[in-house]
Amino acid sequence: MVRFAARLLFGTAMLAIAAATPAQSYPAKPIRIIVPFATGGGVDLLTRVLAPHLAEQLGQPVIVDNRPGASANIGADLTAKAPPDGYTLLMASSIIAVNRSLMPKLPYDALKDFTFVARAGFAPSVLVCLPSFPAKSVVELIAVAKAKPDSLSFGSPGIGSSHHLAGEMLKQSARIDVLHVAYKGGAPAINDLLGGQISFMFAIPSEVLPQVKANRLRALAVGSKQRVSFLPDVPTMRESGVTDFEAITWWGLVAPAGTPKAVVDRLNAETNRALALPAVKDALAKLGVEIDPGTPEQFAEFFAGEAAKYATLVKTAGIKAE
Repeated sequence: MVRFAARLLFGTAMLAIAAATPAQSYPAKPIRIIVPFATGGGVDLLTRVLAPHLAEQLGQPVIVDNRPGASANIGADLTAKAPPDGYTLLMASSIIAVNRSLMPKLPYDALKDFTFVARAGFAPSVLVCLPSFPAKSVVELIAVAKAKPDSLSFGSPGIGSSHHLAGEMLKQSARIDVLHVAYKGGAPAINDLLGGQISFMFAIPSEVLPQVKANRLRALAVGSKQRVSFLPDVPTMRESGVTDFEAITWWGLVAPAGTPKAVVDRLNAETNRALALPAVKDALAKLGVEIDPGTPEQFAEFFAGEAAKYATLVKTAGIKAE
């Protein structure tokens, strides 16, 4: 009995040591963060702000690997099929939740094939129009749209983009008929807005903040639940009477499903620590990003809610992938 008890204690100790090993030995080599978009875009810039601070804190190089294409699905699929060891991460964004409904035949399932690690931040959709536009508020825009159905139009960088989906949310919530005009990118849409070819559009802050500050565009509202620090005088859509509206672009780190919890918790802690650094806060604020940390469990719950929200919107609006 004494020998059996000793063996049992020894075995229990070995299991405890084995369970602790991933957290204690991780990371032992460079970490790769896949960015599923081209260099120089918003997701890439945010990742490159975080990467050097994560590298310093973790004691290993953190490499940003751009894998653009197929509406972020190339990079997402590559991550989903990577070894679940914490050395391949994806900087996910809202489009990953949208694609699940917009493109039902994807080779991966974001809800099943990813472990959610850490939210980084979000940027609200900003509803903008020309200063000469007859509506000076969201209430007035809705009134114009209802008085003259199909007289207004809004632009976006393409079908299924956050800009497009925000416009569809407004159409459904306010029960208005406005024409969607899809462009091949955000810049052409904004150029046509500035030229008066379309009535309004939803955009991410980094695209339109310079024009808003120069009074070339008017910001009518933001799509977040609360006002944001870089546009403190601009009301939310909810304050403007569209009570069930929330349209944000968000970012966060995910890993392949099955990544050890100890590794996920370490990455979450270090990401939140980096986000709290003044240098990171300042850099992201210049990109129009509101920092939004949390636990892995909170991120997983948030993503499930986003996926469900967009599934409903895609179905009810009859949105089809390009």
